[in-house]
Amino acid sequence: MDTDPDMVLRATSLRRQLLFWRGGAVAFFVLACIVAIACARGGGWTGQKPHLAHLKLAGVIGANEQDNVDAIQKAADDATVKGLLLEVNSPGGAVTGGEVLHDAVAAFARRKPVVVSMGSVAASAGYMVSVPANRIFANRSTLTGSIGVILQSPDVSQLLDRVGVHVDELVSGPMKGQPSVVQPLSPQGREMLQGVITDLYGFFVTVVADGRHMPVERVRQLADGRPYTGQQALGLGLVDQIGSMADARQWLLKTAHLPTDAPVTDIGPEAARLNWRHWITGLLSAVPGGEILLKESSALDGAVAIWKL
Repeated sequence: MDTDPDMVLRATSLRRQLLFWRGGAVAFFVLACIVAIACARGGGWTGQKPHLAHLKLAGVIGANEQDNVDAIQKAADDATVKGLLLEVNSPGGAVTGGEVLHDAVAAFARRKPVVVSMGSVAASAGYMVSVPANRIFANRSTLTGSIGVILQSPDVSQLLDRVGVHVDELVSGPMKGQPSVVQPLSPQGREMLQGVITDLYGFFVTVVADGRHMPVERVRQLADGRPYTGQQALGLGLVDQIGSMADARQWLLKTAHLPTDAPVTDIGPEAARLNWRHWITGLLSAVPGGEILLKESSALDGAVAIWKL
């Protein structure tokens, strides 16, 4: 037997690599089978049993929210979906993203009941998305409201002057270069941009007034950009009830005339990401060499390690 230390280490390394790739091949084969079965069943696991759909909106709302919009529309068209539990934990984001999500939730609410459960924050565009719901639940400490629009444009022209850099900017009209990072905002440009903000703000106020059945002037009094706690929002009529996700779920089950043990199915891209992670983790932990893959992924991606904990 060859007892050379280098040869022993090399042989051990080769065996480990072989085990790694064998485990990975088996895992991905099984995963492909699971995906094929899921697709054959239409992407769900509830069959034809009446159930609720749960959509989680977390983090900053982007300008492109088409995946979430598609998930809401698909749930609305599914006869076995009897209601939507919308979990919102977002500080807001793009006005366009908030608008399309708002419209999708409103369209769903015209056909089936929708309840919103607010997390630690559901403000600005996060609140815009919530207002079409039939009922809004918030925690006492939830930060919501912040009804308004903001546009920021940095100006580094003075910094460039200090370092001796001059930028020539050629535009087809006086408003084309407004705002500009390399030129100060002109009075005309400020007036033009304020008009854009005012128009978007008017849209925001209108959707809140429609969704909360409040006079527009009353909403304008509340819509100076400030956030409200859930307790404050309740007194102002911006939310309906102080309660948890479980409270919101029970309300929706009762409203949809479903039993208390009716299933709740996660929908949307966030649910798909979590399902993939669950499947991969479960598969890799059950095949030879899987523990190596899990350790490697933990070392490479701290977020995955935190999620597994």
